[in-house]
Amino acid sequence: MKQSLVYALDFDGVLCDSAVETALTGWKVATQVWPDMAGTTPNDLQIKQFHALRPHLKTGYEAVIFMRLLQQGETVEHIQANIQSFFVQFASEVPLLKSLFGKTRDQWIQNEPEEWIAMNVLFPGVAEKLRQLAGRAWYIVTTKQERFVEKILEANQIELPSDIYGLDRRISKSAVLTELIYMHPKEKICFIEDRLATLLKVRSNEDLSEVELQFVDWGYNTEQDREKAKELGIPIIALPEFLVE
Repeated sequence: MKQSLVYALDFDGVLCDSAVETALTGWKVATQVWPDMAGTTPNDLQIKQFHALRPHLKTGYEAVIFMRLLQQGETVEHIQANIQSFFVQFASEVPLLKSLFGKTRDQWIQNEPEEWIAMNVLFPGVAEKLRQLAGRAWYIVTTKQERFVEKILEANQIELPSDIYGLDRRISKSAVLTELIYMHPKEKICFIEDRLATLLKVRSNEDLSEVELQFVDWGYNTEQDREKAKELGIPIIALPEFLVE
């Protein structure tokens, strides 16, 4: 008999297209940190450039660094080629950026909730798919803070999942999947993610060999990522495939 699936879903890039909101929050934080940016807003080109950089972002506060670099005139290509060096350059400011990033989002939500929600659109068909999961066990495994995920799902009239494993817990995605295997010993865990590096970490863990991995082609990844996934035999799925499963 075929095992029933328990979804473990990444959020940004799988369920939610949050790139514009992330860029704007990053810029808002930057205006609080660097005086020369006070009172400014990003232009359309800088938002477009951030989209190109989004596949390289692991956690939200890094958007502050990307937006600062773009404001300083760095090109997308130069940032992509020197990301780690730039992160080292900003290392001393990371605790402040992390703190301000969450607080700035909270203030945006409190002051202009409808605008903030409008910047966090779900990919086409995703809301309906998630509503169909009502009554089933499913999980969100993300580096986003849980309270933001909850607000977006609630605004889309989606019943919250069995649990949301977010940034605040400081648990790796591999550790979360290990926990889910323990919780659902007779079911198949299906982990859907848009970051190849994350999937490769999971695949390298022998304890997670039974987890079904799926790499989305609509998320924040590059053509090179998808080509590498094909070479490594990691299944790549299109949005319609996810919607009908």
